This record gives sequence, structure tokens and C-alpha cells, in this order.
Amino acid sequence: MLVIAAPGQGAQTPGFLAEWLQTDSFADRIAWLSAVSGLDLAHYGTEADAETIRDTAIAQPLLVASAIAIAHELFGADQAPCGPADMVAGHSVGEIGAAALSGVLSAESAMVFVRERGQGMAAASAVQPTGMSAVIAGKPDEVLAAIEAAGLVAANNNGSGQVVAAGTLEQLQQLADNPPARARVIPLQVAGAFHTVHMAPAKARLELLARSIPTASPVTRLLSNRDGQVVDSGVDYLARMVNQVTNPVRWDLCMDTMASLGITGLLELAPAGTLTGIAKRNLKNVELFNLNTPDQLDEARAFCANHADQR
Repeated sequence: MLVIAAPGQGAQTPGFLAEWLQTDSFADRIAWLSAVSGLDLAHYGTEADAETIRDTAIAQPLLVASAIAIAHELFGADQAPCGPADMVAGHSVGEIGAAALSGVLSAESAMVFVRERGQGMAAASAVQPTGMSAVIAGKPDEVLAAIEAAGLVAANNNGSGQVVAAGTLEQLQQLADNPPARARVIPLQVAGAFHTVHMAPAKARLELLARSIPTASPVTRLLSNRDGQVVDSGVDYLARMVNQVTNPVRWDLCMDTMASLGITGLLELAPAGTLTGIAKRNLKNVELFNLNTPDQLDEARAFCANHADQR
């Protein structure tokens, strides 16, 4: 059973689209998605530095466009955007890419939605200095207790060994000064306290926009960050994506669902490595594939064919 996964914000690295853009079909698609989003995504995926693409309003559309365009290179125009995948999932903003891959949103609707999400979250982040830090290792109960004691929110639960805390910079510093036993606190390269109440203005903006976005039922199993459940309604999934802006990402529950359904292979789309790294610790005996460059496409297609459910 095959899962295609789209990474979230923080996975982007300078130049990660450079090799992909040497392919005409990929460059053409990025040009179109750039027109829809109002951003020069080719520039941001090749020439822009790390600080520039850290900007939420840039990083989010860049990641969603990458997922859409790379999936088209992987599977071709004659198949559904998710190809033979038995399941599709995205982490945080990656959910928008997953929605496009599964057919819930058109590529154009996905880019409009992520453009407004990125701009709204960037504006919300500018109200007060906030951020996020990963808490690595430690006992789960002690980690959650330390996060709560600092007045923070466990904004991402990424399974065994990693919880991401979010809140004001002062609260994050308090956590860093008083870390849980046998745990490390690592600041993340994101611009705000995502998936917390600090993002409420962005949620209101997306609620208004979502009233006019057409949706369809997913063509394959589609997992929700809210509770890890398979969602079979496009309307429901869009509502969940709106609400997720101010609510924690439960990637741990997504992985629980993957395991319960018997996945054998997980392919992460570029910029890949974050979700497969988490899966390595949490999904034992599942084969993993990081698709980061176009010269891997044939090997990636063979990986997908090997793991896709043939029933």
C-alpha cells in the first residue's frame, strides 16, 4: 500500500527546484502556477536565499506548487495527480498539496487558497513576535507538561521523539531555559506560531474565501491533520484545512492510520526528507523514498508500482 506525502513549511531549502526547472513541462507548469499565485515561483525555487523563502507568504505557495508540479512529472497527465497512490497526506500546508493531488481542489484553487493562507498567516505573525521550537526526545508526558508550563501550545505532534511548541518568543525562551529532562529544544525556521490562536485572523480570511471554492470527492484515501482520519468529502476536507490554521497538526495520528491500513511504502515529494525522517522512527518496516531530483523519477515510479495496492 502506497502513501504519497507532501511536506510542510520549514522543509524548503534554497535552490531546491533548480534541477526540476530544467525540464520544459515542469517549468511551464510552474510558470502557470506562478501566474495564479502572483509570485515568481521559479525565482524563489532557484535564486532566492534561505531568509527570503522563510517568509510565510512565499514558502507556502512555493511548497504547494512544488508538490503539484512534481506529482505531474512523476505520474504524467494521463493519470490522476496522485497516480496509483492508495493514500495521500500532507503535513500542515502540505494538506493543500494533498488536496490537489487527490482531486479535492483544482491546481488553480489550491494556489489561490495557499496564496491567501500564506498572506493571512504572515500578517497574523506580524502582530506579535511568535515562533515555533521542536522538542526532541524526552518523555511524552514531561514534554507536554513543560510546553504547557511555558504557556505554549503543542502545535505539531509528530510522533515518537518530536513535538513542536508554538507561542511568543518569550514563552519559547522560557521553554529553552527549562527544557524537559533528556530533551533538546530547537528553534524552527518559521515566522510565527502556526496552528495556534495567534493565527485567528488568517482563519477568518480563509473562512470567507472557502465559501466560493469548488471541491470534489477525493479519488483516493485522503488523511486529515486534525485527527488522522480518512476524509471522503471535499467540502469537509476544505473546512478542516481552514480550521487547521488555528489547531494542532496531529501527524502522529495520520501515521497511526497509515499503519492500521497496512502501508508498505511512503514516498515524500520534494523538498523531501522531513516526513520520511519522522516515519523512520514511527513506521517500522515501511519502505521510504525521498523524491528530490528529476533523475530519480524512474526509480520513484518503480517504487510506486511496487507498493501500490493491486487489488
